[in-house]
Amino acid sequence: MTYNSQIRDRYESVSKRDFKTSLIRLLETEYKILGSRRILVMLSEEIEQLHQEYYPKANRLQFGDVLWQTTKDDGQRQNYGKKTEDYSVQTVILPLVRKEDVERRIYFKKGDRNSNYRHRECRDIEQMVRLLKSAKAQGGLLSGAELSVLMNRTLGTVGKYLKAYFEKTGEILPMKGYVLDQGSNPTHKGIIISLYERGISPADIVLKTGHTQYAVDRYIKSYDQVLALSQKKHDAISICQITGRSMNTVCQYLRLVNDFHPKLRVVIPERKNKKR
Repeated sequence: MTYNSQIRDRYESVSKRDFKTSLIRLLETEYKILGSRRILVMLSEEIEQLHQEYYPKANRLQFGDVLWQTTKDDGQRQNYGKKTEDYSVQTVILPLVRKEDVERRIYFKKGDRNSNYRHRECRDIEQMVRLLKSAKAQGGLLSGAELSVLMNRTLGTVGKYLKAYFEKTGEILPMKGYVLDQGSNPTHKGIIISLYERGISPADIVLKTGHTQYAVDRYIKSYDQVLALSQKKHDAISICQITGRSMNTVCQYLRLVNDFHPKLRVVIPERKNKKR
């Protein structure tokens, strides 16, 4: 037996613990129905199909599913004084593993020293997308930490996967932080303003990013204010005074203005290091 066939045998056993395989074993061992294996497989498939019709997948777990409690997507906004446990909870059924995932584990080396790494990254990103979209469709929002635990990857790796997917597809995945607008990281602003500068309408930006119309309009309005004031040669301090926004927020928008309108040559104050 070759090495590759041994690997295939080890991984294929994972996906054989499903309803159909158990039914075939039951027919053979308990009911002593012997004969063509092909007939038993066809019979099991018919029974499985009948079972799915009367008991839809939405009401039961299937191979590779995991029951998970996460943040409920009910239009709530992030509040810095609010604890995680104070948010509404949504129970979702996540497709953590699928049979095609198992099949892709049966890997054949292609002679390229980096091919195995790329294969794993592609597989991980597909799993991440599947988990996030499934949770969102069921009214839940997964965080980066939850993805890290579910996928057994570091937060840094999850962040890298999110960035790679956005750069490749231009699609914003429905992460908890994006939808609820959490954190001080200007990622949300950058993504929304990037789409806005490309001429995409606010309504379409809502669909692409998963943000609310209110959040998208707020980002665009703030950006337009900072852009207009920059065009009138106001500096960062002046913009803070006029808009009533913090220096940190103004600087985030000024960086965006600098990215999309470099001819304005805006001056962005350097951050002062805090004394220890």
